[in-house]
Parts: sequence; structure tokens; C-alpha cells
Amino acid sequence: MIYSRLKLARNLLTDDGVIFISIDDNEQANLRKICDEIFGEDNFIACFPRVTKKAGKATKAIAKNHDYILVYGVTDNTIFYLPSHTDEGYKFSDSFESERGKYKLNQTLDYNSLQYSSSMDYPMTIDGEIFYPGQSYEKYIERKKGNHARVDWVWRWSSELFDFGYKNGFIVVKNSRIYTKTYQNAKIVRTSSGFKIEYIERTKFISTLEFTNNQYSNDNSKSDIVDLFNSNIFEYSKPVDLIQQIIRYGTCNIDIILDFFAGSSTTAHAVMNLNNADLGGNRKFILVQIPESCAPESEAFKAGYKTICDIGRARIIKAGQNLQWGDKGFRVLQVDSGNYKNVFLSPEEYTPEILDTLAENILFAQISELGLPLSLEYRAEIVDGFTLHYYGENKIIACFDKNINRPLIEYVAKKRPERALFRDSCFENVNDMINLRHIFAHYAESEIIIL
Repeated sequence: MIYSRLKLARNLLTDDGVIFISIDDNEQANLRKICDEIFGEDNFIACFPRVTKKAGKATKAIAKNHDYILVYGVTDNTIFYLPSHTDEGYKFSDSFESERGKYKLNQTLDYNSLQYSSSMDYPMTIDGEIFYPGQSYEKYIERKKGNHARVDWVWRWSSELFDFGYKNGFIVVKNSRIYTKTYQNAKIVRTSSGFKIEYIERTKFISTLEFTNNQYSNDNSKSDIVDLFNSNIFEYSKPVDLIQQIIRYGTCNIDIILDFFAGSSTTAHAVMNLNNADLGGNRKFILVQIPESCAPESEAFKAGYKTICDIGRARIIKAGQNLQWGDKGFRVLQVDSGNYKNVFLSPEEYTPEILDTLAENILFAQISELGLPLSLEYRAEIVDGFTLHYYGENKIIACFDKNINRPLIEYVAKKRPERALFRDSCFENVNDMINLRHIFAHYAESEIIIL
């Protein structure tokens, strides 16, 4: 069951993409072997233990309170978006804060634990005061005479670097000692002609113990569900905080996140939260879930949800409402045996009430065949009594009504769509189809598809 899905996942991943797989002790060893085969041993990145619960009864002598998250890439180009590095030390402000951020004072400029170098042992003058490594003129004189240890007092910076740092505000004198400033968002770097200030975002490595914090446990996943549904209608979902953190590490704000064991749609909830937090984030999610039936005795069934997919759809809607989604939304597609061929049966078999649905089925069947993304915007427009279907605005403009006229064809052609989609029943005869192509040739170089 998992092997075929992982092979598909590998084919779908971008060269810099990453896959996170949650697993418990029962199959962790087997999963590692399968992933080594499919992704390659060299593309194994990490195994994160994750706390599942802090408390709880144990059926045996040892309580199992964690599971695992395996991480693989498909090439050595896998990209991780490292978290910002900050700590309580970055608490001082100066006139450069708006561009460099706050700074901290980690250490003095002189050290007695560095290998002695005469070029790094020199006097510094600041505001008329002379400073020596180790704060002693007498010891400085002795060192210059050659009376020094292998490891002795020296400055960490050369005189050229000190001059640059001092002129640019990287030096602080405190209690007669010289300190260097470490800024949150800036540092000094050497160039071919000297030194310059480089503006940066300090980051830190991701710890494999990241998910041992209780905020990533199943205790919080339960509260996520209850907050939305006022009832624990879905067991064993992952906490939103966990999925959000995984997405932060593995994606930028325009990436696509695929979850093919969607469950209650925690991944969609997490993506929406991150997009909202990013103030303009445009990550997209694709969720795949078998419409497994909810047990009649379950809280979900009692609440009116017949399948897991019903729960997932409801969660996306509720989470979106909490985030005040506005005009954003999501599209639901169902894998079935298909009614695409049935659309071309005689019109007598269809009632007027279902024609709109069939038109949309034709459109989305073509979208799949053309390899277009299924997430683009769809809208309909009524023009002179005819219904036009727009997908991705001008990616496709389609019409499936009977007896369309020249003004409508010219209207569509003037919009210069990439593809124009019609049914053969739109035209009274072959000559009308030929005229259609002449009209489009005059106004646009659109691909014309007639079904």
C-alpha cells in the first residue's frame, strides 16, 4: 500500500523538494528500508522523534510516548528554510537598529586564550584613551620583547578590521573593556578591497529534537478539532502546530504542499494559517483522502459526517471562516469511474437541471487532459443568453450551449484566450465550425478544441 504511494511521491517532488513521513514503532524500520530504495540512501535527511503524549497509562513496563517523522529528498539540492536565530542577548539598541536590528555584547575584543601573534598585539586609541590586550601596558611591553606564552593576550581583530568596525559603530567601551557588537541582521565581511557591512537574516540549524516539545503532541491535535467542531469528531489527527512547523521548514510562501493521507485536513488548516501569518503568503495545498465511512457509533457520524472527506471539507470551511478568508476558496474533485464519455450521449438523456454540472465536468476533464493545474480560478459569464466558462481567466474560455452565433464567437475571440473550447452541438452545421476558425484566425491565435 505505501510502496506505490511513495514511488508516486518521488515522481511528484521537485528537485529541491522534501517529504516528511509520520510513522510509529510498528513499521518505522520497514519504512526506512522502503524509502532508502525509492529515494536513495544518500537522500535520507533526518529522523525526528515526536512526542505523542506526555502522560498516560502504559500497558507494559514502558510507556510509548513518541513516534517518528522520517525526512527524505530526491536530490542533494533539497532546500530547507531555517528558522531565525534570536535569543535574549539581542536586547541593546543604537542608531542603526532600523537596518541592523538589535545587538548583543558577547565577548571582549581581547583574549588570553588565542595563539599569540605580534600583529594582533597592538595599542588601540579610543576617545584619547589607549587600550592594550589584557589591560596592562607593562605586560604588553614584555610580550613585545618576546616574553610571551604560546597562548597569550591578543586582540581578536586586526588593526584594519578594528578601524572599520569602530568607524561603523561595531565597537562599545564598557567598564574600560572593549566589546564588539553582534547585530541581529548585519555583520562585517572581508572583500578584495577591504571590508563591508553585509545585511543578513541570522538563522539556526533545525534540531532533530524539535518535535519533542509538548505543543507538537496529540493532546493539542484534539484541542484543534474541538475548537472548530465543539466535539472531538476525529481521532488521531496531527496537531496544526506540527504541520505548520514542517511546512515552514520545507517550503517558501509560493510552494505547493501535497498530503495524500489528508484525514481531517490538518494540512489545509496549517497552510491557511501560515498564509495568513505571512500577510500575502500564497502556498497551495492538494489533499488526497479515500472517502472512508465514519462508523455509525462515532461522534463524527452522530454529528452528520458520513465520511472522513466530509470532515475534511467542513474543517477547511470552518478554519477559513475563522481566518476571514474573504474571496479565497478551495476546489473538491472526486476520483470516479467517470461520466466524461456519457456527456456525449444524446441530449434526450439529460434534463435541463443537470446541464450546468455536465458542462463543468467536460471543462474539468479537459483541464486534466491538458495538464493544467486544478487550482486556477473558475468563473462563468452570461453573454446574450449564452454561458461562457472561464478557467484561469484566459487559459480556457469554453461554451457548451447550442446554436451559438457569430457575435458570441467574435466576443470570445477578441478576448484572445490560450484555448477556446466548444462542443460540436454548439453549431448547426460544419460550415459554422469552419467560420469559427476563420473568425479566430482574424482576432487571435488561440488553440480551438471542439469536442
